[in-house]
This record gives sequence, C-alpha cells and structure tokens, in this order.
Amino acid sequence: MSATSSTGSTAGRYESTTPTVGVEEEFILVDPTSWLPSTDNAAVAETASALGMDLQLELSRCQVETNSPVCQSIGELRTHLIDMRRRAAKAAELNGCRLLAVGAPLSGPSRFEISDAPRYRQMGERFGALAAEQSICGCHIHVGVADQAEAVQVCNHVRIWLPALLALSANSRVHQGSDTEFASWRAIQWSRWPVAGPPPYFESAADFDTVVARMVDCGVMLDERMAYWDVRPSCHLPTVEIRVCDVQPTADDAALLATLGRALVATALGAIDRGIEAPNISLENLRLATWVSAKEGVLGTSIDPVTTQRISATELLHRLLIHVRDSLDETGEYASVESALRNKSVTGGGSDWQQRTLRQVCLRELIARAVQRTTPIEPARMDTHAEPATDQ
Repeated sequence: MSATSSTGSTAGRYESTTPTVGVEEEFILVDPTSWLPSTDNAAVAETASALGMDLQLELSRCQVETNSPVCQSIGELRTHLIDMRRRAAKAAELNGCRLLAVGAPLSGPSRFEISDAPRYRQMGERFGALAAEQSICGCHIHVGVADQAEAVQVCNHVRIWLPALLALSANSRVHQGSDTEFASWRAIQWSRWPVAGPPPYFESAADFDTVVARMVDCGVMLDERMAYWDVRPSCHLPTVEIRVCDVQPTADDAALLATLGRALVATALGAIDRGIEAPNISLENLRLATWVSAKEGVLGTSIDPVTTQRISATELLHRLLIHVRDSLDETGEYASVESALRNKSVTGGGSDWQQRTLRQVCLRELIARAVQRTTPIEPARMDTHAEPATDQ
C-alpha cells in the first residue's frame, strides 16, 4: 500500500507484441543488532531520494516499497528489481537498518506505529488495530491493458489462477518468532480487510464501479484505492494489478512471478479477442482454494477452484503452465519457467526455506540469512530514474 500514487504514463498492450509489466515490492526494515523491526522508514526514504531512488512509505513505519518502471521484457524488469533492491538496501544501511524481503515480520510486536502520512493516519483512525497490525509485505504485478473495461474482463479470467500464484509465492511462515504452520501468514492476516482476497466475478466495468462505490458508501473503505482484491483493475493506470503474492526472497523469484502474471494476462487477452468468456467460478470456491494455498504452500495440497477436488500444488501449477504455454512460447520464456517450477516442486518456496532454516538455527540467525537473500550480490549498472509503473 503506497501513500502516493503514480501519475506517470504506462505503455498499453498494443505498443508491443506482449503486454508491458511492472512490479512493486514491499519490505520490512530491521535493526541489525536486535533484529527487531526498525521504524525509520521516513529517514530511509529520504536517503534513498538522495541516492536517486523514489522509495515509498508503507502503512507501518517499519516498511518501505519500491516501484519499478514500465518494462517491455522480463529481463529488463529483473535488472530493475536487482538495482532497486540494492539501492533500497544501501539507504537502509546508511540509516542503521537492513532490508528484509518476507511476507510478515519474523520477529517483533503485534502492532506497529503508523507511518506519518495523511492517508495512513486516516486509516489508523478509522480501522484501529486492523491498521496497526498490518505490517505485511506483498509483491504486486502490473500488466498493461487497453482500458478499465478490458481490465475487468481480464481479471475475470485471471481470478481462477490466484490460488496457484499464492501457493507458489508463499513466503511468510514464520511470524513473531514462531512457526505459524501457514505457508502464507500474510494472506491470512490480509483477509481480515473487508475488501480483500479473491474478487467477485464482474459483468462489466460499470458493475465493478457500482460495487466499489457501494462499499465506499458503506464506510468499509476510504475510497476506491482500498479495493484490495487479489487481482483488480488499477485505479489510475491502464493495468491489471495482481496482488495475491507475498514479497519474494530474491529478485529472481519476483521475476518468475512477473513472468507468470504477464503470461496470464496475455492469455486472457487472447481469449477475450476470440470471444471466450471467463468461467464464472463461485467466490466460495475461490476463497476455499485460496485459504488452502495459504496453509499448504507450493509443496502441499491445493484445491481445484472449479471442482473443489484436492490436488497437489505442483499439479495446480502444472495446469497453470499448460494454460499459459502459448504466451510463454511467444516470448521465449517457456523453458526457463518450466525449469523454475520444476525446481520449486522439489525445494519449495520462501516459506519452506523459513521452516527448514528455523529448525536448524536460532531466530536471529534466520533473520540474518533472510536479509542476505534479499539483496543481490552482483552490481547493477542502470539508472532507475523512470516513471514508476505501479500505484495503490
């Protein structure tokens, strides 16, 4: 959740053979001595600005957010993700803290101070403990589309695959020093908001606008920006925003999710062009499948949202891979994605790494190792002065 939103332009899908893509990543700041969350995000953001990077504040004072530029290719995006992580980590170090890519704080209290921004103060006043306990970090993928009407239809096609993306991205098993026994504790915490989780099926952009306006009128949201569904049309940009994923341990993991997210949107656009309607899967089925993915992660059980049949998460991801194969073939990315998913089916994701590591070392060492994984070692050589691709 960024307190500010981008007004920069983003390329539409018709300016290239494949849609444009951008990513926002949310991070926890931690103290390298106590390894507790650090509440210096305003100072870190100010230092980042001096380093030539626009680092956004998040709802909690222990969080910051990076926004990538609009990218034409995944290779370009990956380079930006690496560079932004390195710059954000440098800004954190200059303020005596470290950057940590986990979906929920590994240690610390249950509540945190709200960031000093008018919108966040208003959220704190309206939502109390719900806002104060909202120190969770996601990876949000923006993919270019023509307009809101197209975005709504794309969301209808993509929503069925949200449980698969959540299982793959789960990176928040350890929270406040304990094993929650949920692969994505972030997803469980996030579901407490009145407009979160998988979205309903919307018949049109007007239908979407009507539902959002009704929720604002009811007082459960401050405005349309608080429609926190796991996939949604962007409020200010011609993009579809996929929001279901935990922030990833590494930039390569984030690039993998972006690749799949863009392929899902490209596949949906192809279906729309051919007049194929999205399957109107019940919201109850999607919520059930999402909950199971949050519990089990990539190495566990999943639920087929269509049949509610129990299948493995790896089988669900295999079906996803088949679904988007033509789009991945078009960009030459199928082989690398297939290899990465095969590896994940053996080694697991971020949550599995957290569980294994906590069994081997103390909590402090777990946090130290997670910090090391967050920031790439190799140097990046590019300018990140560009309009951000994302908003919230």
